[in-house]
Amino acid sequence: MTKKFTELAYTKMDDFVYGSCPNPVTTKSGMVIGGGLVYPEINFTLPGMDINDETMPKAATIYANIIEGVLKRAAELYAPGVLVEFETLPDFTEHPKYGIEANKILLEGMKEAADKYGLKTAIRTTPNDLREFSRPPVMRGGKYWETMLELYEQCAKDGSDFLSIESTGGKEIHDSALVKADIRLAIFALGILGVNDMEFLWNHLVALSDSNSCFAAGDSACGFANTAMILAEKGFIPHVFAAVIRVAAVPRALVAFEQGAVGPSKDCAYEGPYLKAITGMPISMEGKSAAGAHLSPCGNIAAAVADAWSNESIQQVKLLSDMAPVVGMEQLIYDIRLMNAATEKGQQVMFRDLLVQSDSPLDVQAYVLRPDVVMRISSELVKTQDNFLRTKIAAKLTVEELKKAIAEGKVKSDKRDLKWLDKMEKGIDSIPDDPDKFYQEMKAVLDMDKFIPSEYGL
Repeated sequence: MTKKFTELAYTKMDDFVYGSCPNPVTTKSGMVIGGGLVYPEINFTLPGMDINDETMPKAATIYANIIEGVLKRAAELYAPGVLVEFETLPDFTEHPKYGIEANKILLEGMKEAADKYGLKTAIRTTPNDLREFSRPPVMRGGKYWETMLELYEQCAKDGSDFLSIESTGGKEIHDSALVKADIRLAIFALGILGVNDMEFLWNHLVALSDSNSCFAAGDSACGFANTAMILAEKGFIPHVFAAVIRVAAVPRALVAFEQGAVGPSKDCAYEGPYLKAITGMPISMEGKSAAGAHLSPCGNIAAAVADAWSNESIQQVKLLSDMAPVVGMEQLIYDIRLMNAATEKGQQVMFRDLLVQSDSPLDVQAYVLRPDVVMRISSELVKTQDNFLRTKIAAKLTVEELKKAIAEGKVKSDKRDLKWLDKMEKGIDSIPDDPDKFYQEMKAVLDMDKFIPSEYGL
């Protein structure tokens, strides 16, 4: 049965903090994510190499070395527990036997660490979404859908704790919206295509998780909002456009929780604070310690309400001190030590606010992650159950928040930002509240060769 979120999970701002939430998740090893402690979430990948039957033994050895190294370092630094994320490479999803083998190797390494060090661990298995490999994308069937489900199911049976994905429904249209900085096209991609795909996808993933004794964790707008963030960092689109896209992606991500996901949400889902405010479920976040994967203007504020703290992903390459994933593990542990020490000393709210204040005045993309902004916007989003309307409202409210913040000098901005915000506001206001009517309007500007309407229930 679909969940309905009609009110916020929090009534007091001081309760909206890192490390705890109203609906924590307990893993098989006894980690309580959202139960008071922030846990490190280590993510890693192979160095550049081809994956095939001949090279897979080498890849298997690399994964075995990675998991041994990162968990040894975690034990040496007295980590309270470790969440391991296995993001599969495209070859691992297209050929599930490779992904299944690698996942088993990580599970074996985690068991060895538990036996040797008494270390609590859990694994998030994240097959990458290959459905976009078909052109135009085939979202509800076909070989890529089948191999992805095969990988999910076997990894769940083998012992994965959490299942996640960075899904791509609507990305074929949203990419064009980003290039053009077209807010109407972006809202169509997120609020109609993305939402419809999420309902289909997460209905299947929750059922699969429930039948295999693991948790459906959550999705990420990585291919949408993070792409916007990176384009903004490179100067290709305005920072204010990327900031609005970040919040407009929230209703899409929320669908996973409506379908039954329980968290922790994906680390690269910077929209996580909104999900936590609405659902009360734990979130994983990434920021300054993910700089090995990508740069961002949200390095500290991203941790403000995080329940797990991630390095995003890093290749198994040698640095001066050790292999890069081991270095990433150490960095994460020192980060979460400080956060947990502040909690222990009763300074959790103060430390949260320092994380917020260090980033939020300097970039609009950080500003929209402020807990007070998150709570204000989220309190409006729960007033409707229509995720298309939520997407439109999220964009509209973000524009209003940023206009006000810029006018009051609360956040740095480019001299052209107000013009862009005015342009977006006009575009948003021109969108009808009826998604079917909006779709009919958009047909005149859509490249109908890029997507298959029936794959989105249209």
